[in-house]
Amino acid sequence: MDVKTGFFYLFSVVLLYAAFRVITARNPVHAVLHLILAFSQAAGVWLLLKAEFLAITLVLVYLGAVMVLFLFVVMMLDIRFDTVRRGFWKHFPLAAFIGALVAFEMAAVLMTGFRGVEEPKAVPALVNAAGQVLPYSNTQALGRLMYTEYLYPVEIAAVILLVAMISAIALTLRQRKDVKAGDATAQLRARASDRLVVLKMPTTQAPQPPADDDAGAQEKKA
Repeated sequence: MDVKTGFFYLFSVVLLYAAFRVITARNPVHAVLHLILAFSQAAGVWLLLKAEFLAITLVLVYLGAVMVLFLFVVMMLDIRFDTVRRGFWKHFPLAAFIGALVAFEMAAVLMTGFRGVEEPKAVPALVNAAGQVLPYSNTQALGRLMYTEYLYPVEIAAVILLVAMISAIALTLRQRKDVKAGDATAQLRARASDRLVVLKMPTTQAPQPPADDDAGAQEKKA
């Protein structure tokens, strides 16, 4: 067994363990951490398959953004485990049936789906104008395919993702009564004359005590 095969078995064992812990961990934070470990091991397997672009995309997008977001969201949520576990056995038969169906479909695809597929042919070497042979790059080949033959599907996918992002923001953007927030447009249109009003009030003198009271007070002291 060579080094490449050893790393493949190592990544595979850790990946299976992490995937198993994702669905069996009681703490959702631990489940997210094991999912991060599973994605990192999958990136290692893709590196062994010489798909470095997919591996670095998995690390940057999922580990660097999505999983961190999931981790913060799970830590901020107030999850009540007693209510979550209350209906476990009630929905267990349906969940077991769906899981068995998914496993059967994956096994059918893996055993019979690749029989009619031809083996990948050798990639022709890239030669520049000077006649020099350039090293082959998966990233360069993938970028050429995405922005030449598959340009319209990429643009459609980008529009769909943009619409989904705007819809998610519109659905979650609600006005809360317990949050004090100012209107930025109203603040920009504000003028000094609207904020400060000078009132002219007549001047009044303090009332003087009558003289009889002063004389009576002096007599009492005497």
